[in-house]
Amino acid sequence: MTAQIIDGKQIANDMKKNIAEQVSNIKKNFNITPTLAVILVGNDPASEVYVSNKEKSAHSVGMNSIQFKLASDIGESELIAKIQELNNDKKVHGILVQLPLPAHIDTRKIIHAIDHRKDVDGFHVINVGKLSIGEIDGKDKAIIPCTPLACLHLLKEVKGKNLAGLKVTVIGSSNIVGRPLVRLLMLESCTVTVANRSTIDLKSECINADAIIVAAGKPNLITADMVKKSAIVIDVGINRLQVNGVNKLVGDVDFESVSKVAGHITPVPGGVGPMTISYLLKNTIDCCLQLVN
Repeated sequence: MTAQIIDGKQIANDMKKNIAEQVSNIKKNFNITPTLAVILVGNDPASEVYVSNKEKSAHSVGMNSIQFKLASDIGESELIAKIQELNNDKKVHGILVQLPLPAHIDTRKIIHAIDHRKDVDGFHVINVGKLSIGEIDGKDKAIIPCTPLACLHLLKEVKGKNLAGLKVTVIGSSNIVGRPLVRLLMLESCTVTVANRSTIDLKSECINADAIIVAAGKPNLITADMVKKSAIVIDVGINRLQVNGVNKLVGDVDFESVSKVAGHITPVPGGVGPMTISYLLKNTIDCCLQLVN
């Protein structure tokens, strides 16, 4: 048996078509263009690639994307002043500060400086709080982090809308992926197990799961002997390895072996990544609509 590949790239492209229609309607109905402001501090090559991809995707659906490249030695107060300027700019509907930031800057302070209504990453404490109590619908709903939304979408692509009772093991408990993802799954009435670096027997936490979602940042962490036959495996990891002198992107899953056991599996690249960017665009629309309605 070979697992079916969950084609995140194709699903994301379909999603972008719908987003482009929404952007067109917003332009007609409100005479505005949804606009995302991205702040990049320093010259980290990986961050520059991510920001460039986000900008291209925004333009592809008819949005505006504005980049602000700031020096790596910028002061914390200067960066906060820039964010406040964007908070007050009515033409800007979403604000994203590309992480990680230089060590001398307090990331938490920067995240909380963003107007929570423009917080497209969903990291602000107000959005985190709204998600924690289940305020995910309606005008003042939580803006939810993009990668957890991407994982949930891909899970539903396989299982359908009703996930009640599904046994899901989430590996990784960061504020960016693991924790918000667990809350989303709980709101879907899944039975959720959370594993992290302190988990003593990871295999025992995975082997009975209907779905495994891994965001640990450790290449080949999940192997075939840890996966139940026909389980769904969603790989959030992005790790750069040198294989025979060539740079290669791999996930947290040993794709070659696990794909022979799992029922469905996401590739790296081409799985969760494209969906994350599509949800960034959707979050920008949601922020825009909250601000204009």
